[in-house]
Amino acid sequence: MSTSDQDKAGIFSPLMTEDAGGALPPASAGLPDVTALAQMANEFFRALPGQAGQFGGAQSAVTVPSMAPQFGATPSSILAVPSADKLPSEADLQRLSGGGASSYQPEVAAAPAPATSGPYFDQGLPRDRAQSLPTGDSSSPFAQSLPSFESPFPLFESVLPATAPLATFPTEDDVMAALNSVSSLYFLEDAGALSKPTTATAAPVSAASISPSLLPDLQLPRKQFDVGAVRRDFPILQERVHGKPLIWLDNAATTQKPQSVIDRISYFYEHENSNIHRAAHELAARATDAYEDAREKVARFINASSVKEVVFVRGATEAINLVAQSWGRRHIAKDDEIVISWIEHHANIVPWQMLAAETGARLRVAPVDDDGQILLDEFEKLLGPKTRLVSVTQVSNALGTITPVRQMVQMAHRYGARVLVDGAQAVSHLRTDVQALDCDFYVFSGHKVFGPTGIGVLYGKPDALADTPPWQGGGNMIVDVTFEKTIYHAPPARFEAGTGNIADAVGLGAAIDYVEQLGMENIARYEHDLLIYATKGLLTIPGLRLIGTAKEKASVLSFVLDGFRTEEVGAALNREGIAVRSGHHCAQPALRRFGVETSVRPSLALYNNDEDVDALITALRKLKSSGA
Repeated sequence: MSTSDQDKAGIFSPLMTEDAGGALPPASAGLPDVTALAQMANEFFRALPGQAGQFGGAQSAVTVPSMAPQFGATPSSILAVPSADKLPSEADLQRLSGGGASSYQPEVAAAPAPATSGPYFDQGLPRDRAQSLPTGDSSSPFAQSLPSFESPFPLFESVLPATAPLATFPTEDDVMAALNSVSSLYFLEDAGALSKPTTATAAPVSAASISPSLLPDLQLPRKQFDVGAVRRDFPILQERVHGKPLIWLDNAATTQKPQSVIDRISYFYEHENSNIHRAAHELAARATDAYEDAREKVARFINASSVKEVVFVRGATEAINLVAQSWGRRHIAKDDEIVISWIEHHANIVPWQMLAAETGARLRVAPVDDDGQILLDEFEKLLGPKTRLVSVTQVSNALGTITPVRQMVQMAHRYGARVLVDGAQAVSHLRTDVQALDCDFYVFSGHKVFGPTGIGVLYGKPDALADTPPWQGGGNMIVDVTFEKTIYHAPPARFEAGTGNIADAVGLGAAIDYVEQLGMENIARYEHDLLIYATKGLLTIPGLRLIGTAKEKASVLSFVLDGFRTEEVGAALNREGIAVRSGHHCAQPALRRFGVETSVRPSLALYNNDEDVDALITALRKLKSSGA
């Protein structure tokens, strides 16, 4: 169909509302009352005023019964959000409802309890990759089949159970597919959970309870995720290793760089190279603008409230050391306590050990279960009046575990502690929102989000940064210097002494542009499907044991293989052109928790595909058979 502005304008127009004089059909027609479901839909659209609003700004949606009962199918309801030119006539509604009285005022069903969801759209809801609409598996949350009937207006067939989390409402891919085929959107719901009307007033679903990071991206002009096109953006993927195409599965160590990032760094050195902030000539102005523009992009990317909260550093490791040696020395004293978890990278262990040794503070460690998940009850037992800082990873680099950092932040704040979140392994996989996390500090490295090496970010709340003294002294961070005293700039300049990594900060800005163009939700959804596919494949290999099987995890697949040392596995894969990491991954305590010293760690990114995974599985089977 045409996707002109006129066509798009009615996509999210309401079907009918009681305010407009419309009415829902009677429950006596043998159909469940789904008013609560409509209320949930209303909140969904209200939660996206900047996106849904551009397509008509629907403020309400209602349900009408389907024709399924007339054809002997299971009672269902259609949640209809049609285009303006496809509104069903009164006769259509009468025919659909079996001729119900239009004056009926429906009883309101109790609203279902809000469903929880992980950071991915389909977290915990595996799909059959061979099907666009998974059906037929009665154990699957998606196992609702569409009834066969004709409709007087087009039907967009998106199967969403009433118990599914709001994150499973239509994605950008779904909407784009619909735009290419129909001019109306309908969502078929199995309403079994709402089949018993009650006179109780439905509990309202607050828009504030819906996390924007979990809602689908409805910026329709953007194209759906195309891994083939993405792969063409990364020139190094054309490289050959031992005569075979490179398969890069070492993304948790570092990610490859798209051509746009390479070009942006080259352009800087060709046209903008200068020191910043301290000269009146043209190149200084260009370089300063490019550097500060990158800071603005970072602030937007992590949803900081101001660019003043973004400090450029060499990487996540330097950022943690800055907080430890600057904020920590001022605020942590003898017998104070620092809480970390068992699955931290060495960079989030050693700086705190050093600080504890210097100050007499105590380091406490939150345990994890056999799947690699932090035990929240045990974590909270470690908190108390002596807790000054909690520092925890958002995603484990060795296990892939996605930790419940928002809950941990809330717990720590109840005891008056500051919280640092290590986001080095998270930023390329999950939408980052430091305001939603409410953490005091957040750190990440550019090279793990498709940017250059040697550049990273420390985010800090304004009051936390204001309470942090300078870490290094030199130029660019001072207001005035005399031999008696020095007056420092306010953050972030206070922490950026000397000539920083200007070109790579600009390159990080280009990497953020690239990721945002693809859409983090699209990336997360794609990677999660690939992670499921790879996990299933690895588990078919005899003698392979996965290390880290948390319910919510990012694209890391650590394993050991019976009969082979991890370095043997890594070398064998390298001969096939497959790059993985083998060793302790700078996370020795985490691996020792699972009884191993080292592991093989394939890790996935947005440019990996099924063929990469298949090659890995084939190579491991070949190795296994050779040693049998």
